[in-house]
Amino acid sequence: MRADPQAPEGRALPSTGAVSGVLEALAFFRDPQFAGDRFQRYGDVFETKLVGQSLVFIRGERAIDDLLSQSEATEGWWPESVRQLLGRRSLANRNGADHRARRRVVGQLFSAAALRRYSPQISQLVDQLASDLRLSTEPVALVDRMRRFAFAVIASVVLGLEGHDIEALFADFEIWTRALFSVPIALPGTPFAKALQARARLLERLRGVLECARDRPTGGLDLLSGGLDEAGLPLTDDDLVEQLLLLLFAGYETTASSLSCLMAALLQHPPVLAWLQEEIQALPWPSGEAVSTPRLDAVVQEVMRLNPPVGGFFRRTIRPLLLDGVLVPAGRVVQVALASSNRTSRNGAADLEAFRPARHLEPNNGLTLLPFGGGERVCLGKALAELEIRLMAVGLLQQVQLELVADQDLSLALIPSPSPRDGLLVTAR
Repeated sequence: MRADPQAPEGRALPSTGAVSGVLEALAFFRDPQFAGDRFQRYGDVFETKLVGQSLVFIRGERAIDDLLSQSEATEGWWPESVRQLLGRRSLANRNGADHRARRRVVGQLFSAAALRRYSPQISQLVDQLASDLRLSTEPVALVDRMRRFAFAVIASVVLGLEGHDIEALFADFEIWTRALFSVPIALPGTPFAKALQARARLLERLRGVLECARDRPTGGLDLLSGGLDEAGLPLTDDDLVEQLLLLLFAGYETTASSLSCLMAALLQHPPVLAWLQEEIQALPWPSGEAVSTPRLDAVVQEVMRLNPPVGGFFRRTIRPLLLDGVLVPAGRVVQVALASSNRTSRNGAADLEAFRPARHLEPNNGLTLLPFGGGERVCLGKALAELEIRLMAVGLLQQVQLELVADQDLSLALIPSPSPRDGLLVTAR
């Protein structure tokens, strides 16, 4: 076979040598150190196989910068389970001009103007959660409360739903979310089959949301129509509801994960919580003004460094690329391993496994963080997630003192996003 004369020159792509990828897949889902161990063995760019799918894993600033700086040589890619559950019309499954146009439409719901509109209602939801926690006489699973809070924001504040509609949507969305990264075989009773059924119900409810919004715009859906006008897209309802389904995921799952991991980290590190409380107690609540919060910003950055809500993101090469000097052929799926990347730095810091938020107040700490992915396909819900995290941290920690229940598993389940396994049981006063 003749070499491609257009291909750049670089080092050969290291490989684990996996043939079927079955054992690699089992290790991937069971071992949190899967990528880290292989990076140690093969370097910061290597190829393996997971159940028949070849994947090139990369980490480190040089390799990631090389990937993101050559966006014209890559396209978006998701595993088959994600592609089917999001839908073929979803902007997540589109590339080029189609992707950019739909992203502009949905992005209107996360604009600066939209966030200013949402802030008072989000603050009210935080107050309600604080009140519920104070009144509870039994331990509360904080993960569930954070997931319901994040979903209420996107469903009620952004889409304008109320009461029973939110509960029904939430139940189906949890079924749908749990199967996103599953084996895409729709045998009766399997998680994937149940997720496809939940997806059909979700789309039907979202069609109803669109119909109601035409007569009586609620939440931020009037911004969506403005985005359609700006992009000049004559989108059908089938197209729009798939964008709304992606919006639910983008504005919910990453936020719920970040909130749960934030609270877990603070409750496991009381000195850090006390250090943060000194800053938080002096802040106005509620407040729609941007106030400097260097300690809170540092804590959030550290939580996302150790447990990014998007553990990795994918691209597929459409021509050969050099990533940190390694030649990656065309047609390869590349997974950026964010958690492993965040445990390396340019200056060789030795304590990157430790939870130490103050590192982000130090100049030139050598870290480059992409907690919501990077490039033109960065998570759509990033700005909303950051707003919710800030409001939750300030509002809840000002009003409630939380304590961990003893003897619970605080390790993180990683799929679909990091979350404490036993639900983060707390008592409140």
